[in-house]
Amino acid sequence: MKIVIIDYGLGNLRSIEKALQYVGAQVEISKEEHMIDKADALILPGVGAFRDAMMHFSTLELVVKDAVDEGKPLLGICLGMQMLASESEEGGFHKGIDIIPGHVARFPPSELKVPHMGWNSLIIKKNIPLLNGINNGSFVYFVHSFHVSTDEKYEAAMCDYGLEFPAIITNEEGNVIGTQFHPEKSGLIGLTMLRNFVENYGH
Repeated sequence: MKIVIIDYGLGNLRSIEKALQYVGAQVEISKEEHMIDKADALILPGVGAFRDAMMHFSTLELVVKDAVDEGKPLLGICLGMQMLASESEEGGFHKGIDIIPGHVARFPPSELKVPHMGWNSLIIKKNIPLLNGINNGSFVYFVHSFHVSTDEKYEAAMCDYGLEFPAIITNEEGNVIGTQFHPEKSGLIGLTMLRNFVENYGH
């Protein structure tokens, strides 16, 4: 299985590349449309601000949407998950890729620190292939100040940080998944998820 990590100029690409290689995936980092077309599955990483990410991503948006429409698996990580939504209020109002309907909002003011940074547990709502062998309450690693709000039919797992927000979202077809946390930084739990992605999607 050949996975392409989409390089649109933002994101920590090497750590996710190493993690995927560790679980046996054939991985390439690319921003070339023909490479995205040839891939069995796609990873949309993300670190930074929503507006900058969408600006950098704009030239690849159509080819990625077409790949998803054809049923190709896509895993969006952290900001990459937020980009899957319809819109974000980070740095003003900006449109997302709109693959999974949703709105990205900042955590409301509270006694909790923002960004939400560190280990937190998953509240699993759906048995999707990504979560094979993952127990409810498993801990994963988050770093984010914004979260997605979406319809519960798209929510596969939640997390509680002052409010419940989606930790994993998926489209109705099941080929697009977003994780608000970083599986590549989440120890054995994260590696299990990435192995599930490699073995259960894109074949």
